[in-house]
Amino acid sequence: MSALLGRQWRCFGITNEQQEQDEENMAIAIILILIVIASVLFHILAPWHATPAASNWGSIDTTLFITLIISGIFFIAITVFMAVAVMRYRHKEGSRAYYQPESKKLELWLIIVTSVGIVAMLAPGLVVYDDFIRVPKNAYELEVIAQQWQWAFRFPGQDGKLGKSDIKFVDSTNSLGLDPNDPAGQDDVLIKSNEVRLPLDKPVKVLLRSKDVLHDFYVPQIRSKMDMVPGMVSYFWFTPTRTGKYEILCAEYCGVGHYNMRGQMIVEEQGAFDQWLKSQPTFAQTLSTAAKPSQDSVLEKGRQLVEKYGCGACHSQDGSASLGPGWKGLYGRTEQLADGTSVQVDEAYLKESILDPKARLVQGYPPVMVTYTLNDDELGALIALIKSLGAARQGEESAAGQAPGPGEDLAAQGQQLAESLGCLACHSVDGSKGIGPSWQGLYGKTETLADGTSIKVDEGYIKDSVLNPAAKIVKGYAPVMPVFAPSDKELNALIAFIKSKANADADTSKAQPGK
Repeated sequence: MSALLGRQWRCFGITNEQQEQDEENMAIAIILILIVIASVLFHILAPWHATPAASNWGSIDTTLFITLIISGIFFIAITVFMAVAVMRYRHKEGSRAYYQPESKKLELWLIIVTSVGIVAMLAPGLVVYDDFIRVPKNAYELEVIAQQWQWAFRFPGQDGKLGKSDIKFVDSTNSLGLDPNDPAGQDDVLIKSNEVRLPLDKPVKVLLRSKDVLHDFYVPQIRSKMDMVPGMVSYFWFTPTRTGKYEILCAEYCGVGHYNMRGQMIVEEQGAFDQWLKSQPTFAQTLSTAAKPSQDSVLEKGRQLVEKYGCGACHSQDGSASLGPGWKGLYGRTEQLADGTSVQVDEAYLKESILDPKARLVQGYPPVMVTYTLNDDELGALIALIKSLGAARQGEESAAGQAPGPGEDLAAQGQQLAESLGCLACHSVDGSKGIGPSWQGLYGKTETLADGTSIKVDEGYIKDSVLNPAAKIVKGYAPVMPVFAPSDKELNALIAFIKSKANADADTSKAQPGK
C-alpha cells in the first residue's frame, strides 16, 4: 500500500521528502498562529492588573496602554507574516530564491512604518512628561530627603517658602542641612520619620534630593517615580485623589539595606492634615531644643546622631530583627562573635565597633557597616543612648512584678542569644512562614524530614540541628543554615527559649473557645 501511495505522489510530482517538509512547515505555521492567539487571550483574560490610580496621573496608564497596543500590533503582524512566509515560500525542488540585494521601495516602506510606530510610542510619553514637570502655580511644596536607608520630609512654614539647604550645614543638630541663617527656613516643618501625610485634592510639588547615593522615590498608586541624584534637586508634581495609606519605595538599588528603605504616605482630608502638620516641630524649634541644656541633652544628641548617620536603618531600638544587632538591651550583654569568641558589650567594645566596625563582628550579621569618624562627645552621646535602651529594658522587667524564675530567666537569655546570632531572621516565633521552621509550637512536634523519615523535636534534635544543621533537614526547607558553635550553656538557653514558645502556643490554644 505504501509503495502504491508513493507511486501516486510521484505521479503528481510530489516526493515523500517534500510531503514531510510541507507537514513540518504547516506545524510551524500553526504554532506561530497559536502563539498570537494565546498572547492576545492572556492579555484580555489575565487576572493581574495595575492598582487603581490614586492621583491625577491616569494619563500615565493611558500612555502605557498605547505603547502596549502599538507593540502588540507589530508583534501580531510580524508573527503572522512569519507563518505566511513559512507556507508560501517553503522549499520546492528545483526552485531557487530570487536574489534582490537592494529594494528601495521595500526600504522606504520599512523606514516609514517603523518611524510612525516609534513616534506613536514616544509622543504620548513626551507629552505626559511635559505635564509631569509643569507644576501649577497653586501647588505647595514638599521636600523629600533620601539617605541610606530612610526617608525624611520638609514642608514650608507659614511664609510658604522652603529655606535654603546645603550639605555643609549638616551636623548632629541639623541632619537635613538647612541654612540656619536663612530666615525663610526657620519656620520650615521637619518630618524626621518614614511617614508623611498629604491633604486630599491639593496639588503638591515634590522636590527630591539625596544625601549620599542614588535613590528613587516611587509610590505605585500615585504613579509617581523619579530618581534622586546626589548634588541635584529633581522634581515633579501630582494631586492625590483618594484617601488612604500608600507605600513609599526606593526603586533604585542603594546598598545592602535597599530592600528595607520603605516609607508610608497617608492622604487625608485637609482638616486632619492641618492638625497633624501643626503638631510637627519647626527648624527653629529643633535648633532651640538642641541648644537648650537639659538633663537628657546627651540622649537627645545621640538621637540626632542616629538620624544624621542613618543608624536606625540597620539597628532597631525596639528589639525587632534588623540588618545589625538591635540596641534594646544590648549594653552589658554577652555577644557571640563570628570567630567563635565572646565579648561583653561595654563602652570600649561600642567605641571600637563604631570606629572600626569590622574588628569584632557579631555572629550572624554581615560585615556591611561603614567606618564613622566621631569625636569623643559624639561617641559618648551614642553610647549613652545605647545604655539608656539597655536600662529601659531592665526597668520594664522590674516593673513587671516578681523576679523571673530560673526557667524564665534562661528563656530570656535564649531570646537574646537568638537575636544576637540572627536566628530570628529565618525562624519566626509567631507561626508565620520563614526561611526555616517557625519556633512557635515546634518543641514536642513530630516533623517529616527530607529523606521521608519522621522525628520528634526534643532537646537532642535541637542540639543536633544547631551544631550540624545539614544532618537532618526538615522537608520543604532549603539546607541554608550555617554551622554554629555555641557553648553548652548557650545551647540550653536556646532550647529553653524554643520550649517557651511551644508552651505559649499551647496556652493560647487553651484560652480560645472550642480549643
